[in-house]
Amino acid sequence: MSDWGPVFVAVVLFILLTPGLLIQVPGKSRYIEFGNFQTSGASILVHSIIYFALICIFLLAVGVHMTNPGDRNANSAAAMMGAAQSFILYGFKNMSQTFYWAPVLIGVVLFVLLSPGLLFSFPGNSKQLEFGSMKTNGKAIAIHTLLFFAIYAVLIMAVHLHIYTG
Repeated sequence: MSDWGPVFVAVVLFILLTPGLLIQVPGKSRYIEFGNFQTSGASILVHSIIYFALICIFLLAVGVHMTNPGDRNANSAAAMMGAAQSFILYGFKNMSQTFYWAPVLIGVVLFVLLSPGLLFSFPGNSKQLEFGSMKTNGKAIAIHTLLFFAIYAVLIMAVHLHIYTG
């Protein structure tokens, strides 16, 4: 069964919380700056903590799942209505269940490593590849999002990396 929920949530949060795209907390000159395409170590730390909190809420507490109805049960009525349509299932998880921490931890690590401007920015503002510039641009955010999606999807969906607790 393929569950695209963690991939969808992680990629959307990566886009929304990339420092400098929509918001930067703390900013360079003010506490909050909007759309400045700048970043800093402190803002990446703050955005990473927010990312961790939100991905824990969506994946562990709420339990967002995106599955194909045909994957769950071939004889179910939902599968008969059309296996090609996908939908999101929400449900509060039982606290006695095992939690799968791999999507959360991999997402946070990749968020930090692939934040444009921290380690590298591709493409950069003045060069094709810049290292540690603490600046970003729209193209770099798009390419880093594609890298995030590809690496995250391979690790979660293809490799089936799991970390169990509980």
